[in-house]
Amino acid sequence: MRHHLARAVAPHRIGYITLITSFVFASGAALAASPPDKTPSAKNATVKSTTAENIVVKGNKGAPIARRLSLPQTSAGIDRRTMERTINMVDTQDALKYLPSIMLRKRNNGDTQTMLETRTWGVNSNARSMIFVDGALISALFSEGEYSAPRWGMVAPDQVERIDVLYGPFAAAYPGNSMGGVVEITTRMPDHFMATIHQTGSAQTFSSYKTKGNYGTSNTAVTLGDRIGRFSFLLSGNREESLSEPVTLVTTTALPLGAIPALAVNGKVGNVAGAGGLLHTVMNNVTGHFAWDITDWLRAGYTIGYWTNEGNSRVDTYLRTASGARTYGGLSGFANGRYTLGQAHLSNIVTLRTHAGEKWDGDLTFTSYDYLNDWQRNPSGVLSGTGFTQNGYIARMAGTGWKTADGRGIWRPTVHHEVSFGGHWDRYDLRDPTWLADDWQHSAREGNGRLRTLGRGTTETEAVWAQELWRFLPGWTLTVGGRMEFWRAFGGYNLAGGVGKAQPNRSDSHFSPKATLAWDIDPHWLAKLSFGEAWRFPIVGELYQIVSTGTTYAIPNANLTPERVLSGEAVIEHHTENSLVRLSLFQENTRNAMISQMNLLDSVFVTTVQNVRQVRKRGVEFVAQERNLFGGRLDVSNSVTFLDSRILSDPGYASSTGATVVGHHVPYDPKWRDTLQATWHATQRLDLTAALRYQSMSYSTIENSDRVSHVYGAFDSFLVADLHAHYRFNRYLTGDLGVDNVNNDRYFLYHPFMMRTWSGSLKAEF
Repeated sequence: MRHHLARAVAPHRIGYITLITSFVFASGAALAASPPDKTPSAKNATVKSTTAENIVVKGNKGAPIARRLSLPQTSAGIDRRTMERTINMVDTQDALKYLPSIMLRKRNNGDTQTMLETRTWGVNSNARSMIFVDGALISALFSEGEYSAPRWGMVAPDQVERIDVLYGPFAAAYPGNSMGGVVEITTRMPDHFMATIHQTGSAQTFSSYKTKGNYGTSNTAVTLGDRIGRFSFLLSGNREESLSEPVTLVTTTALPLGAIPALAVNGKVGNVAGAGGLLHTVMNNVTGHFAWDITDWLRAGYTIGYWTNEGNSRVDTYLRTASGARTYGGLSGFANGRYTLGQAHLSNIVTLRTHAGEKWDGDLTFTSYDYLNDWQRNPSGVLSGTGFTQNGYIARMAGTGWKTADGRGIWRPTVHHEVSFGGHWDRYDLRDPTWLADDWQHSAREGNGRLRTLGRGTTETEAVWAQELWRFLPGWTLTVGGRMEFWRAFGGYNLAGGVGKAQPNRSDSHFSPKATLAWDIDPHWLAKLSFGEAWRFPIVGELYQIVSTGTTYAIPNANLTPERVLSGEAVIEHHTENSLVRLSLFQENTRNAMISQMNLLDSVFVTTVQNVRQVRKRGVEFVAQERNLFGGRLDVSNSVTFLDSRILSDPGYASSTGATVVGHHVPYDPKWRDTLQATWHATQRLDLTAALRYQSMSYSTIENSDRVSHVYGAFDSFLVADLHAHYRFNRYLTGDLGVDNVNNDRYFLYHPFMMRTWSGSLKAEF
């Protein structure tokens, strides 16, 4: 189900950006005047290799950007070969599900609203983690909720070369939205001819209340790439058709004939009358990556991506009349679960990057993401029997989108000293009207010309940053940096109930210092202390977006203040070529945390956002992996995360009972997560993998009043087991067969979640 989503720039800020950009181009000019020695010293190569290995999980060399900028964060990653051999992958985001402290709230295959949980922030925290594809942001920083989930569909699984997660706000290169973590997706770029044809299918057996059925997904993907002289390209096409289990339930406080007695999450009556959001979607993605090596050290790149999605959602009623006929019983919840949707998004990325590897490096990245078309239609109510009203609503987001520009430079005066610096600009434009329609299925795109609700506005951020690294004693490295950000919000306007209001313009600026001290005790032991301050400014949806379609209703808050985060981490790690053990202690204190709340009002969940004065999160993460056990036949990994997440102060909270929320758990934060994975290399052709994923329950309200589990709206604990088999028929053909949630655990993460799901694929690669 899809939900909805001036003053001039100060001259001195433009000067900052121009200065940084000039530095980058100056770097290139210096390189052109004096071509670099492409063979770094043995000492330099050794130091860099050691640094990369220290931040690795899964035995990889770390994110390319982390190595390029010598970023200090703890990281974990997975490469394409490991993904193919060990994971049931239907969508790109599936590659993340076994990485430490990570959980994906993916409701079904083909889900466009998959949200990412990090070790310090749970679901509904889209603006506290950032997802990049080749340096271009696909995080839709419009709201915290699922209707602004990252645009995962813009990158197909067969495009991906590796995925890395960088934990915590400890790098000046990223804004405060990185407080939970950063996901860097690196796509493939061939150096010779390559072509793939890949067919994937899945089938879910679902049974909950009176809704039972099999729901399948088909994914067809092709790629074609080559390198011709200095020019290289990769073309990708992906088509995915999916049928989902119901993602909503229709509840009522009454008990009409056929309804199932049940409670709501808050302990009140929430009898189940039926299911909605049984969604049939067809998604298409076409992407072109192009690169031209202008010189041996300078590359220009261009990527264009076009993604479409068409969907049709139906409902399933349990209610019957006295004669046994199906009926909606006059419940408007059935109308909310019946809708059609269409989306067409366009992404453009332009890059200019050096790869000299010695004294100077630099890059420029420009991105544009546009909602060319984005609409949802649904009826306003139900009729007697199983009919819907002809009138309804049309929600549109065409014109919404974002643009970014980044310039970065790296200066390496000696093997012991590195300086990186950069400038950043971004702009997010929200256009989100909902029109009244006389015929919800066939009216023109603006219905009858009358608005039901309207949310629009713009946020803009400019930033400069710098980071310096010293290797000042044998084995010791100090990394310090800072980021200065200038933020503003303007053009805000809201309309609801026929009343419109122009929202005031906002502006703010803050500096965020960072520091990391690392000690390579010996070639196998590392100790590290990190500190980072981060400021997260309100995003445009939190300020201005009114959502009033389907089963989602959201109310903006134009008076939100930025949240300030103070984060720290202590790490001790032991690593060898085939093993890693890491213990991380972390704490994060957030002032004025912007927390979204879902409240059940008349059987409808309404979302609001508020500032909570002070929250504290502290925890422990333990990661262990061992590869090549029993003569290279077995790989095992396990990660356990404990999080104590508490509200320390919230004087603005008003309770009718006089109760306080101090000491309560922060909404959406589970206390425990555990991921265990083992791969048996049975033969040179066959790999067998088993995995367990566990997460404890969490609350969705600051009152922690949602205590009823396994009902619609709950955030339950779950334990699921996954199996995967990968077989290589020959050098060109591979096959996969697997099952997720083989134990058929039934749980809710607000929505009913996937039950036992079989998947299989066949891939030919030339």
